[in-house]
Amino acid sequence: MTQGAGQGPEVERTATLRDFRVPAYVHETGPYAHSTHTGEVAPPLEETYPEGYTPTQRDLPVINRGDTVQVHVDPASLPAQQSTIGAGALFVVGDVHGYLDELVAALQEKGLIDSAGNWCAGTARLWFLGDFTDRGPDGIGVIDLVMRLSAEAAAAGGYCKALMGNHELLLIGAKRFGDTPVNSGAGTATFQAAWLLNGGQKTDMDRLQDHHLQWMSRLDAMEEVDGHLLVHSDTTAYLDYGDSIEAVNDTVRETLTRNDADEVWDLFRKFTRRFSFRDEGGPDHVRSLLDTYGGTRIVHGHSPIPYLLGEVGSEDGEDSTRPLVEGPHVYAEGLAIAMDGGVTMAGKLLVQQLPLDI
Repeated sequence: MTQGAGQGPEVERTATLRDFRVPAYVHETGPYAHSTHTGEVAPPLEETYPEGYTPTQRDLPVINRGDTVQVHVDPASLPAQQSTIGAGALFVVGDVHGYLDELVAALQEKGLIDSAGNWCAGTARLWFLGDFTDRGPDGIGVIDLVMRLSAEAAAAGGYCKALMGNHELLLIGAKRFGDTPVNSGAGTATFQAAWLLNGGQKTDMDRLQDHHLQWMSRLDAMEEVDGHLLVHSDTTAYLDYGDSIEAVNDTVRETLTRNDADEVWDLFRKFTRRFSFRDEGGPDHVRSLLDTYGGTRIVHGHSPIPYLLGEVGSEDGEDSTRPLVEGPHVYAEGLAIAMDGGVTMAGKLLVQQLPLDI
């Protein structure tokens, strides 16, 4: 079952208490659905979303602090494979959503890891834009890989870092708060129900450990690198959390530290908002973020490129209808770069070197 471009994008729905009657693996319809995974249902912007809906988003945190869980790697133990990537080259990765095999293949294709899955890119810099888990089969495997590559890249003189996505917030909330009711613009909701309705995988929850939670909860929400403002979500909601990158990251981290279910839910809802840069006024919204936080272009994940282009995908992933995504989407007068190739809808998991020419 597909969704026409004129019907508007599928939104991620806020779960209410009655949603507990829904099985863990609910098959949503529409272009965002996958034949074996639930669709993403969003929390609403009360002023722009239909009643009963809430916006959702994709973003991933950054790991570069001394208090973060560390994996230590001896530089002498790294493979001696010669990298063909230039010193200090900058790469970004779009939403992964548990598709570990596709991620490994994409990183190997770009020469960032070798055939054994080890870092081989020397001093290159690699950023993940968030949303490691949910929908796909191995979100915890994705997190384990990123954590290991972070250590290996650092030992080689480069780095691998990640931003906080809305699905990290969702998984943290489901683990911490479970069935605890939270205040929602659409009524009573729970993190557990929302997680299941947005593609939560039981195998991920079963394998989730304390060090995974610590790693996710300490990720940053945004960063500026070489003139690129990196965020997970294509929303201006970041402006609600501070007037500098440091302030936003501190506010998000402090919100998680306070461990208040309603506060974390509100953070999750705001990070699920999308499409702020796409339509009329979009370039001005991008400029508002760039003027506040710095950079000359914004790079984001969260909203699948087929949605941004008004295209549709097929639930069964047939070649005739699958979204054709060959690379990032540059839009909003060249000020925004979208990196979610729609891997959950039979699209492409994107790994891109920056800068990207228009």
